[in-house]
Amino acid sequence: MFRATSPTDGAAAGFTIIEVLIALAVVAVSIVAIGSLMSTNVRGVRSLEQHVTLMQTVRSVMAADVPPRAEIGVGTWSGKTNDHGWRIDVSPMGDEWGAAGDKVAWIPALVRIQVRSPSGAVMDVRTVRLMHEQQQR
Repeated sequence: MFRATSPTDGAAAGFTIIEVLIALAVVAVSIVAIGSLMSTNVRGVRSLEQHVTLMQTVRSVMAADVPPRAEIGVGTWSGKTNDHGWRIDVSPMGDEWGAAGDKVAWIPALVRIQVRSPSGAVMDVRTVRLMHEQQQR
């Protein structure tokens, strides 16, 4: 007599429920790890984009809104550029720049540029510009 066997009989019957659960657990852990990595990557890209935007605004403010050397003086200016608020503070760097008895026409001034994005991030840049000594007063 001839007896037919099916592929579901015996040891080659397929996966057990334990094997399926272990495979699902491995897939779930992999998906969570990939999701966490993507989330971290998105936050990093957003932070970098925000930094680049702030630096571009600082550069724009330095080029357009900081007075030229001949006109710069001690004081504070503020305004808005591309929805970013900015503030410029100019102050002398100190009295030790001139030699005793010498008349110095130009002295260094500390120029502080602060830019605030609409989201609240702040970039603070400091640089030095020369200004006429009489504009200090």
